[in-house]
Amino acid sequence: MSYTTQIKNEIIQQEETKSELIAMLSALVRNNGYIEDDILFLTTENPEIKNKIAYSFEKVYDIPIQIKIKDNLNFSKKVLYLLCVEQKLSFILNDLGFYDENQQYIETPPEYITGSNEEIRAYLRGVFLTQGSINDPKTSRYHMELLISKASEAVFIQKLLNMFDLNAKILNRDKGYMIYIKEAEKISDFLKIIGAIKAVLYFENIRIYHDKKNHTNRLNNCEQANIDKVVEAATHQLNNVKILEEKLAIELLDDKTKEAVEYRKKYPEASLKELSEIISVETGNRITKSGLNHRFRKINELASRLTE
Repeated sequence: MSYTTQIKNEIIQQEETKSELIAMLSALVRNNGYIEDDILFLTTENPEIKNKIAYSFEKVYDIPIQIKIKDNLNFSKKVLYLLCVEQKLSFILNDLGFYDENQQYIETPPEYITGSNEEIRAYLRGVFLTQGSINDPKTSRYHMELLISKASEAVFIQKLLNMFDLNAKILNRDKGYMIYIKEAEKISDFLKIIGAIKAVLYFENIRIYHDKKNHTNRLNNCEQANIDKVVEAATHQLNNVKILEEKLAIELLDDKTKEAVEYRKKYPEASLKELSEIISVETGNRITKSGLNHRFRKINELASRLTE
């Protein structure tokens, strides 16, 4: 079962008031329904959603819903359920804000459909049930989308989402409009808004794991970069020591600088800080990283002059 299906199966379990059911049905009809021969049709591959739709119409409007099984033209192995609403159709379409009193399509739902915060959440649940998907954070990048056919409806849904500060955006597609959210935190907030609490816990656990993994990788990369710098610096110092040896110039150095040469050759992979601590311990004469760096600067300058 996909992550999206798990989310949908979770949110349809919620107990809703009559006004919330109307808001959800309004979203379903506006984004999934079509009318032929005075019959409203809605389709779904999900048997749980099918049951939720039938239950909602029966509870709100006290009418039976006829359910048929239709051939799935998208080559899916899943059964396609066709829900048919025939009774009280004009009243229902008016009540759901689909048609006005003249039986003309309304571009955006009337204010009473999404008049409260809970009704907005219910409307968004309805949209997600029929047109939504969220990538499984374990297997893919963070991405939530809603595929909407009408421009006015897409703008309306984007407005509802952004009332919750979700930073939802719209892209024009060949067959409609895609409303999407890519920020992990905002997707998690959306799941909370539609009441998918189990899905939120799963999503947050994966997100925390990814964040810790990325943090560890950044630390490892930083550590590797520091190691590379230490190796590069030590190699440069040893090359300069080799130049002095080949030119028989070691004796031009003072005793403290000769000591630095000796310890660099003895500990070729140590950083300056580590080397200064080793010298301090083994000789009993404390030397700082800065002081040791000053000695190697003398070696580098002499090697440079000899090379020129």
